[in-house]
Amino acid sequence: MSKRTITSRLRPVLAAVAMLATGTGAALAAGEAPHIERQTWSFAGPFGHYDPAQLQRGFKVYREVCSACHGISLVAFRNLEEPGGPLFSEEAARQIASEYTVIDGPNADGEMFERPGRLSDRFPSPYPNEEAARAAQGGAYPPDLSLMAKARAAHRGFPWFVFDVFTQYQEQGPDYIHALLTGYEEPPEGAEVPPGMYYNKSFLAGHLLAMPAPLSDDQVEYTDGTPATVDQYSRDVAAFLMWTAEPKLDERKQMGFKAMLFMVVFAGALYFTKRKLWDGIAH
Repeated sequence: MSKRTITSRLRPVLAAVAMLATGTGAALAAGEAPHIERQTWSFAGPFGHYDPAQLQRGFKVYREVCSACHGISLVAFRNLEEPGGPLFSEEAARQIASEYTVIDGPNADGEMFERPGRLSDRFPSPYPNEEAARAAQGGAYPPDLSLMAKARAAHRGFPWFVFDVFTQYQEQGPDYIHALLTGYEEPPEGAEVPPGMYYNKSFLAGHLLAMPAPLSDDQVEYTDGTPATVDQYSRDVAAFLMWTAEPKLDERKQMGFKAMLFMVVFAGALYFTKRKLWDGIAH
């Protein structure tokens, strides 16, 4: 095959790569794809793990600020005490559950009734249904946050997503939640913000959203000396929501490490067995 033929066949591929790179750069320059700053997380990388103290702080922020509008309906109270999570004591988790009201039933009369939550219950939604949520929020629907750290990942453009495959970068979701919560600012000159909407430089869908800035400095009291700032609140609640979306992350990474170690040992044993076998045949 001639050099000219190879070049002609590669030309469409090279053109496509160039279009991807150029298009991504143009989109970023035009502000269509907001830049999401990459953060440092204790659970990042193949050996990362959750920080229970941070998860407890994040739960506190969620409970005191976010839970008025957003549920975590896939999370059970018992999960708060399980390994790999916030590691509340059983007594603390039971107390937290008892402070929530759960609808149960029917009873002997065929009626539903309310009771304090138990460890086996899941966190109740702040609204009985989507219609009630929209009515309370002026038509906007506050989504459930259980899986938000996975559902709202801000995927990076070319060529960065190629590198992410090799570095095992999987923290786009927490990065985006942190960026969103810290991204409220005055709109740029010429930008129109309709009544009831707020400008956020990090919001992926047009920078305008119906949720006002939920956090402010000194809003939630931390008792462990951690700075009570919007940045820290955002970081902690993003880590907590990563845990609600992937509660078995620590276990999965430990299992992956054991599997890798087994493969290394197995490959080494196979190599030396084969070498010994060939040496015996040679002699």
